[in-house]
Amino acid sequence: MEAAAVPIGHGHGHAHGHDAPGHDHHGHEHHGPPPANKSSRVDAPMLGMLLFIISEVMVFGAFFTAYFFIRIVQGQEWPAEGDHLPKLIAGINTLILVSSSFTLHWAEVSIKENNRRGLQAGIASTFLLGATFLFIQINEYVNIGFAPQDHAQGTIFYGLTGLHGAHVLIGLLALLTVTIRAFRGHFSAHDHRGIEIPGIYWHFVDVMWIVVYLTVYII
Repeated sequence: MEAAAVPIGHGHGHAHGHDAPGHDHHGHEHHGPPPANKSSRVDAPMLGMLLFIISEVMVFGAFFTAYFFIRIVQGQEWPAEGDHLPKLIAGINTLILVSSSFTLHWAEVSIKENNRRGLQAGIASTFLLGATFLFIQINEYVNIGFAPQDHAQGTIFYGLTGLHGAHVLIGLLALLTVTIRAFRGHFSAHDHRGIEIPGIYWHFVDVMWIVVYLTVYII
């Protein structure tokens, strides 16, 4: 009986020992990083910037709603009688701002190729073009001939263009930081996220101005 009991116990232990490696192997698979988790990772700075842009689109949407209410629902003249908008100057300013998106793209492509000179030239040009745009817009306010409180059209005009101008100012502060870092050699082909995130914001500012220009000055 004892001899018979020994093989049974040994067999049970052998079976248990045979199962253990399979169990360990299964546990090893469980602890390995599944490919699905890698693909589902979200870059926090990128997500934050995209959410911020979505919220800003809603803010602009509120001002455009007021604009279309005045022009379509109330049928008021645009601009108000006796006023005129400097379409040519605004058009030149639009070209300046759109050009800044191309110089920014040049900077982004340059750093991905480890071309630091191209990065520095591109980002500095972007900052200067943006500053020129803002200067021309402020000069337009000084000489346009009407104030926000004169009529509803003036309020909407200054509201939309001023809101955009505030976004340009924020973008310039971000570009100034990137420019300083670029000349200090902070970026490389493998580390350029600090350019991409402000770059997304700046491209948004450019696109939004095209919408404002076509809506307020041209239509």
